[in-house]
Amino acid sequence: MFLAKVEGLVVSTKKDANMSGRKLLILRPQLVDEKDPTKFRPGANTIVAVDSLGAGVGEMVLFCQGSSARLAPGLKDAPVDAVIIGIVD
Repeated sequence: MFLAKVEGLVVSTKKDANMSGRKLLILRPQLVDEKDPTKFRPGANTIVAVDSLGAGVGEMVLFCQGSSARLAPGLKDAPVDAVIIGIVD
């Protein structure tokens, strides 16, 4: 699992049938700040992830990638590489 901040959303009018009705969000992974290990800093890259929980822009979330992403409910046959699995309080 990884920690990330939701930066925005992706709109795709044409996509795989198994992705129909699924919300796609842009995530920026958060890294431990080397100068102050009690804080995070934004990573350089972004990731597109399927939102399985209803997260919104600006929220901190937990996500997983790879084959673990397809283990989320309802995603077994979907071509996903990243999925949001938790919203951080």
